[in-house]
Amino acid sequence: MRRWFWIALLALVTLVGPARAQDRSAQERLNVVASFSILADFVRNVGGNGVNVAMLVGPEGDAHVYRPTPADARKVAEAKLLFINGFGLEGWLPRLVQAAGGKATVITATNGITPLLLGSAPDPHAWQSVANAKIYAANIRDALVAVAPTDAAAFRANAENYLAELDALDREVRQAIATIPEARRKVISTHRAFGYFAAAYGIEVIAPAGVSTESEPSARDIAAIITQIKTAKIPAIFLENISDPRLIRRIADETEARVGGTLYSDSLTAEKGEAPTYIAMVRHNIKALTSALSH
Repeated sequence: MRRWFWIALLALVTLVGPARAQDRSAQERLNVVASFSILADFVRNVGGNGVNVAMLVGPEGDAHVYRPTPADARKVAEAKLLFINGFGLEGWLPRLVQAAGGKATVITATNGITPLLLGSAPDPHAWQSVANAKIYAANIRDALVAVAPTDAAAFRANAENYLAELDALDREVRQAIATIPEARRKVISTHRAFGYFAAAYGIEVIAPAGVSTESEPSARDIAAIITQIKTAKIPAIFLENISDPRLIRRIADETEARVGGTLYSDSLTAEKGEAPTYIAMVRHNIKALTSALSH
């Protein structure tokens, strides 16, 4: 009888123990902040159930021109880690960190990526290459493991799964680009957000605006773009979800180039939109490009 008592007690401990551990881990999730929506998606994929992720620049937001709020300072003040892109994307960040008390450890997710340069300034849009997205994920993994070693195995497993998804995505993009005739692999977009995509996948992307949405193209710039479209017979031009569409529509009217749709550059959409995750964003963009350029 006593033997059966101990077997029953052991079974009860086995059932109750993990449940309590699960409750405790939910309460003890790391509070982390990501500077913008694409980076927040990377952190969620790697952190999984071990992190609570807040973001500063939300879906459809523009990190180039963002103005932090007091609520942002509170988010950073309560965070263990603050993930940023770097390469000059978040020029408003130092003052925000100072206002928040400077306690969060700042992790630059682009560490290890060689930036493309526009003049002397780095192009911040490194995530547009899926190979670079893998570096973001690895940096996020290493930062989480360092600050929460008890959850290291989970973070590493999450990262391994996500990196495998990114490998598959990279192959998907390359296969899609291969269906586009080489002479037609050139487009116009609003600002220079696709330099890394162009370098990685062999698409020529021309932008009338600069690397930041703050820059305004001159009349001479626009005239040069119109001449280039006509001379090079560029088949399609694209809107961007964070930019004013009037410039591209004006160029389309003057060149009769096809408007190929909207590309997502610096921001994801809300959950029910076309690009609620990084992988969905890349798939949307490549579908838009192949649809406009293949014929």
